[in-house]
Amino acid sequence: MNTFLHQVLSGLATGGIYASIALALVMIHQATHLVNFAQGEMAMFSTYLAWAMIDAGIPYWEAFFATIVLSFVGGIVIERAVIRPMENAPILASVIVFIGLLVILNSVAGWIFTYTIKSFPSPFPRDLPFGIRFMSPHQLGAIGVTIVVLALLYAFFRFTPLGLAMRAAAQNPVSSRLVGIRVGWMLALGWGMAAAAGAVAGMMAAPIVYLEPNMMGGTLLYGFAGALLGGIDNPWGAALGGFIVGVLENLAGEYVVGADLKLTAALVIIVGVLVVGPWGLFGTPVATRV
Repeated sequence: MNTFLHQVLSGLATGGIYASIALALVMIHQATHLVNFAQGEMAMFSTYLAWAMIDAGIPYWEAFFATIVLSFVGGIVIERAVIRPMENAPILASVIVFIGLLVILNSVAGWIFTYTIKSFPSPFPRDLPFGIRFMSPHQLGAIGVTIVVLALLYAFFRFTPLGLAMRAAAQNPVSSRLVGIRVGWMLALGWGMAAAAGAVAGMMAAPIVYLEPNMMGGTLLYGFAGALLGGIDNPWGAALGGFIVGVLENLAGEYVVGADLKLTAALVIIVGVLVVGPWGLFGTPVATRV
């Protein structure tokens, strides 16, 4: 029983990281109807920026928020410089651009920071003032940070005029233009916010998996599984799907396939959702008249 509780609670901690990645994937998918295969590499590169600032002596939380700002700006720049010119390109061409962006970010990170594994500090104390037997302080802190990020994003999209305009631009760009919404800039801001959410995921994941250019490969796969499971057209369903995938990953690794093969759990979820119901648990089924 103790092992089961440990796997569930630690799965919620890693699931919070997957939830951030899933939310970032859905935000971009709603704007482009494509999956950003470079989302993990964007998060990895942002984490290296945070590591460089911390290594230079900047306090952790100052580096944390500075990285979020830099990632937000970087996301806007990528959308304007790389994605916007591909707006009317065939889907295959856009997919190739995403894959190319993945390879470029991975190679540049390796060139600048080398492929040597680096340790990334955790901002949370090693000993908690209250006892929790089945979770480490960093795992508990990662859950808290993820919940705060999700709550802030929910409040932004639900209660602010800019957030409502971004939702409208993603869901119906033609009508949004007719009422005066600058759809292009709304989509660029969406890319910026997705990059910022990915940066948070990277900084929470780095103390667990260590920092190196390929650190987010598996995390992106789990995040994609969470987005599909929760609903690729439902941001909050996708975030919940990320938590579910985190728990299922740990339970599968402990009781079914073993730790070395638990990445297959994400692949099984992806294939299963695509076969049974591509809209996911909380998505909206789409019916097409023939």
